[in-house]
Amino acid sequence: MAIQKLTIMALLVAIAVAGSIFVSIPTGIARAYPVQHAISVIGAILLGPVPTIIIALLTAIIRILTGTGSLLAIPGSVIGAACAAFAYKYSGKKWVAGVGEVFGTGILASLIAVPYAQLLMGTSVAALFFMPAFFTSSLIGACLGIIIASSLRKTAPSILITK
Repeated sequence: MAIQKLTIMALLVAIAVAGSIFVSIPTGIARAYPVQHAISVIGAILLGPVPTIIIALLTAIIRILTGTGSLLAIPGSVIGAACAAFAYKYSGKKWVAGVGEVFGTGILASLIAVPYAQLLMGTSVAALFFMPAFFTSSLIGACLGIIIASSLRKTAPSILITK
């Protein structure tokens, strides 16, 4: 069971990293990468909180190291993934996982990104500066993730799906 779950996790990380190279949407000063948010929702629904947070963190680190993401990828992905995973764990509803992703990334992470960006990137911006880009990206990704996870949940082996 552990090998199968790790394999699915590695596959989701690879899809998220590749998706960030090929799918991005300009949203003002930043670019939205909805594939990573979709993967967070899929992971939340299929695998549970810990694997989903690990997937988000590994994806963010790889994106930073390959130049397809900035340091903002860490709070933007991990916080949303955690919110999506715990929202699904305690509700059992796919749409709540999507709401958790949008709330976690679009609102919480965008607010945390302001002092984070100032501390680690030397960028000083207004409190709501990152919210439009983070919110747009997470909303598109959450909708996509719910649609994909709904079909995967019907076909995935039961050993990979959290109860």
